[in-house]
Amino acid sequence: MSRDSDGPGVAALGAYAPRRYVTGETVEAALGQFAASGVERTAVPEADEDTLTMAVEAARRALAAGGYEGDDLAYLAFATTTPPMEEADLTARLASVLGAPATLDTRTLTGSTRAGGQALDAAVDAGPWAEERGVGLVVASDAPRGAPDSAVEQAAGAGAAAVVLGDGPGRVEGRGSHVESYPGTRFRPAGAAETDGLDVTSYDRQAFSAALSGAVEGLDTEVDAAAVQSPDGKLPYRATGALGVDAETIAAGSTVEELGDTGAASTLLGAASARAEGAERVLVAAFGGGAGANAFTLDLAGVPVEATLDGDIELSYAAYLRRRGEITGGEPEGGGAYVSVPSWQRTTPQRHRLVAGRCPECGALNFPPEGACNDCTARVDYNRVELPGTGTVEATTTISQGGAPPEFVEQQARSGPFVAAVVALDGPDGGAASIPTQVLTGGGDVAVGDPVETTVRRVYEQEGVVRYGFKAQVCDAKR
Repeated sequence: MSRDSDGPGVAALGAYAPRRYVTGETVEAALGQFAASGVERTAVPEADEDTLTMAVEAARRALAAGGYEGDDLAYLAFATTTPPMEEADLTARLASVLGAPATLDTRTLTGSTRAGGQALDAAVDAGPWAEERGVGLVVASDAPRGAPDSAVEQAAGAGAAAVVLGDGPGRVEGRGSHVESYPGTRFRPAGAAETDGLDVTSYDRQAFSAALSGAVEGLDTEVDAAAVQSPDGKLPYRATGALGVDAETIAAGSTVEELGDTGAASTLLGAASARAEGAERVLVAAFGGGAGANAFTLDLAGVPVEATLDGDIELSYAAYLRRRGEITGGEPEGGGAYVSVPSWQRTTPQRHRLVAGRCPECGALNFPPEGACNDCTARVDYNRVELPGTGTVEATTTISQGGAPPEFVEQQARSGPFVAAVVALDGPDGGAASIPTQVLTGGGDVAVGDPVETTVRRVYEQEGVVRYGFKAQVCDAKR
């Protein structure tokens, strides 16, 4: 079923993929075979990255590309098949990190790789987006898993993409959807972490083509690029006839060769990548096993995009397995320093948005904004300010194997030694606040005086709850 669209406008795009990757050649050398057709390498999340932290990265890039701030948001949709927690409202944490209003409308979509397309469809229906109301943000982020040695696992990648809807140069021109029962094409049983399928090749191709053909019926598919759902590097090209495009058009919107299967983020990543390469009209064709599809034609002429997709740290096969958590043992018995969930929650403005306090007596910055002033010792009501997230390393040490606090043992087992530092974070109008934090190095060294910027990552998990907060990264390690 196709539906003409009177909007909304497409104002900006953002995309992010992890820096680390493993090549098909590396996997083949270790296992004797590599079954992910058309995939050259796959993006691998660091131990403290997950679909929420990747969503933050993509969302920040999209907002920055369009010149927006978090408080401009009126609507937020988040799509993933691999949420960090099976039951939790992740949009609340995403909104908190972005600094979005607590009153914004939110949606979470999961359970199918077409969730990214469904999220965009829902956002269009939630419009119109106008300057006086605010903008909408659709974020799709995914990191699928498969059984060891399976084609699904060998193709599994990671990445996130975001679309800002509002008064912009682009437009959602048309959209369509289609469902048709094809059980067994791609599924994950209840309670399982690994995606599976019946692996009946002709059946899978038929389901893929039938759903996508129905979704694009009535749409104008004269486009520069087609961002098609890509569980591997071969299946999208089997649907050229169903979509009414040629192989070159699909290649122009493909990221699977370099990122792998990015699940619910696949098609929006393809659209952002195509726009970064100059495409102006893009077909987005999202598919989910079962089967169903959503399709859109987007006019992206003039739409700004900020995309960080080029991995630059190659992993050995053993390092890849560690990052995936296949050969690590988890947190040791006894756990780490206990911080209750309510206590952690009270500090989320500091951890998510770097909210500090400026002393009204002496002007010094205090982080966190509580207690007596670090400089003049006055007990005051601080003026709250948000730090811009830039700073300089003041002191540093490396936590080697066996030296990590218990709550960080799993991270260290998967990532290796990590750097802890005292960082002087810049104030918005001068001054600085000294703060202890982990520093992400990108494989390089960290020295006193190095400039850093902050990002949001997993800190650790306690009482079954994943806790997120800021970490610093060396500026030349930030892509």
